[in-house]
Amino acid sequence: MVRLPLTLAEVERGQRLGGILRRARGERSMLDIALESGVSPETLRKIETGRIATPAFPTIAAIACTLGLSLDAVWAEISPPAQNAELVGADRGAHEKLAS
Repeated sequence: MVRLPLTLAEVERGQRLGGILRRARGERSMLDIALESGVSPETLRKIETGRIATPAFPTIAAIACTLGLSLDAVWAEISPPAQNAELVGADRGAHEKLAS
């Protein structure tokens, strides 16, 4: 199976994700967070440094839970503003349909 190269947007999103996780971890050790999340310390290190730009969803969900982060908040912070605006608009449309 051939893996396609990552786009620049995917690499940048991975770097933003790593930064969010590093800031949320604060002074807690990488080892403690990794073990509590059920991932290897090496995987957490690679995610935090952006070397794994597109980690698996369950991995991010586990780390976010350990750090007390909302997945919605993580997504909002790593996504480009235009994409967030589209999602908000789509949600608003769905909400308006439900309200009528």
